[in-house]
Amino acid sequence: MIEQQLVLDNSAWANLRAAALAQERAEEVADAVTARQLLVTLPFLLEAGFSARSGADHVVRLDELERLGGIAINEAVERRALAGQRELALAGHHRMPPTDILIAALAERGGGLGVLHYDHHYDLLREHTSLNFESVWLAPQGSL
Repeated sequence: MIEQQLVLDNSAWANLRAAALAQERAEEVADAVTARQLLVTLPFLLEAGFSARSGADHVVRLDELERLGGIAINEAVERRALAGQRELALAGHHRMPPTDILIAALAERGGGLGVLHYDHHYDLLREHTSLNFESVWLAPQGSL
């Protein structure tokens, strides 16, 4: 059961209908959406919009997702994301997708929230940066 607010990553959102995802987990995420426990960010919304199949699909997707709560980018988030990228570079992981770094910085801004994802980058961010957030896998790594 999801009992905390989580920042949503596209890797989780895109895998919610995966055949290998346990039905119980899919229902937990659906309940979290209903309870407004999942938060969106600009990087996530842009990725979701990029995945739209048409203009009409874009409107439907973004209208649905924008009903969820969100965390906005501010100057402090920008600084933390850049600091996180610097820490990654010093650890040899400078090729991390910028959106993942920014989402982690936004989760930190929300008070050290978790990021719901299906992407090993968030574990690397936890391991190699000082960004304060929880890495919450949608499903065990490699299972989807």
